[in-house]
Amino acid sequence: MKDRLSKNEIRKDVVQESVEAVAGTVGEVMNIVVTAVKDVASSIGALATDAFEIRDGARRARAELELDGEDTDEAAEAAEADDAEAPAPVTAVTPETVEAPKTDAE
Repeated sequence: MKDRLSKNEIRKDVVQESVEAVAGTVGEVMNIVVTAVKDVASSIGALATDAFEIRDGARRARAELELDGEDTDEAAEAAEADDAEAPAPVTAVTPETVEAPKTDAE
């Protein structure tokens, strides 16, 4: 005896296969969307981290520049004070200029 499927069972199988195909496709699309959202959030977070590091580096550079400027001013003032107090050196001997001997190569 042949097994015959009723029209209702055929319809049920068609609906079941259709729902499974749609659910699988929706799952794949949702996986793509969720992965994309995660990647975008990760990229934005990395950009924010870079921005914070750049800002902190700029602050440190400004602070270092201000400290260097103060050190330079203090060093210049100290050098001026040293120049005013220190006597100029006196040399008793003046160097003589000596010509190099002439060679055949010239």
